Amino acid sequence: MERTESFSLNIRDFCLKQKLDIINREYIVQLIRSGGSVAANYIEANENLGEKDLKFRIKVCRKESKESQLWLKHILTYGNNEYESIRVSLLQESFELEKIFWRDIKKVSGENRE
Repeated sequence: MERTESFSLNIRDFCLKQKLDIINREYIVQLIRSGGSVAANYIEANENLGEKDLKFRIKVCRKESKESQLWLKHILTYGNNEYESIRVSLLQESFELEKIFWRDIKKVSGENRE
């Protein structure tokens, strides 16, 4: 999914612009890990070894997108309106990805079949 890769790259670009002080440093490291993990696990989900593996990988994607939300809420943009706007946009994207993954989990589980 290009969307997960784009999310990961946008996280990277956002983090490169942030002030690396004692507060932000750990949040940035965690955000880069969780944002990249969303994309990496989605690749793994699409190369799944069966239904159980697919469901597991999508659950990991959802978990990592929720974790990304936490770190995005913690990163300080120090009043920079441009960076704050990007942070909010990334936060919204992580919420949307979480919903997509939840829908996919339900679909794989056999729920919501028409």
